[in-house]
Amino acid sequence: MRITIIGSGNVATHLSAALKNAGHKIVQVYSRNINKANLLAYHVAAEPIDDIVLIDANTDIFIIAVNDDAVGEIARQLAGFDILMAHTSGSVGISTLQAFTDNAGVFYPLQTFSTTKELDFRQVPLCVEGADELITKTLEELARTVSNNVYQVNSEQRKILHLSAVFACNFTNHLYGVAQQLLAEHNMDFNMLRPLIAETADKVKQHLPAEVQTGPAVRKDEQTMQKHLQMLDNSPQLQELYRLLSQDIIKNTNGRNGDK
Repeated sequence: MRITIIGSGNVATHLSAALKNAGHKIVQVYSRNINKANLLAYHVAAEPIDDIVLIDANTDIFIIAVNDDAVGEIARQLAGFDILMAHTSGSVGISTLQAFTDNAGVFYPLQTFSTTKELDFRQVPLCVEGADELITKTLEELARTVSNNVYQVNSEQRKILHLSAVFACNFTNHLYGVAQQLLAEHNMDFNMLRPLIAETADKVKQHLPAEVQTGPAVRKDEQTMQKHLQMLDNSPQLQELYRLLSQDIIKNTNGRNGDK
């Protein structure tokens, strides 16, 4: 397919590279920042542009990989071309595009992306949705050229998926940061925790999280939890976070024994 990428951030970078490697033609890369457009366009052999009026209409699909708040405005500007457009957001409904065109879809990669870290895009779950069956089929066929894990997910399901991803990824990473801060305050190295983090992540590849939950909350080890809370006396926000998480673990595991 001939594909135009709208955006130049992390998602646009990884997705456009995957599409190019799968044999698709990246026609143009649009970004309000021409330097970013130049950089990405160079890597995918596309034309960089920084103005929608420069869009080449000889394309099969616009893939909109921009900030969630900008999706609607971009869709409004592209609607006049009457070309299939699909956004890559987990939290924006397809209705945001349908407000301007019936030729709408969603092409959502469920992954955390960084421009500094390569990943195997074929392992990335791709969630597609179309305004009709033909668009859904088109997006699904496109998705299968770059990923082995393709799912049809509607807008309501995708919102739940995105919320779940925030808990599983963003909040978890924030807690890594809390742990790093606690260690740093006592002159200890975060590298000491990396094997523990890796082992915990490895367990959920084969088991449901509740089946491998460990820790003092699972054991209902009140003395240990009280000691931890006392250690956080100077950090009331972390103290409350510790308390809430421990209570939720107890509630959801019913006191199942753990080993950590």
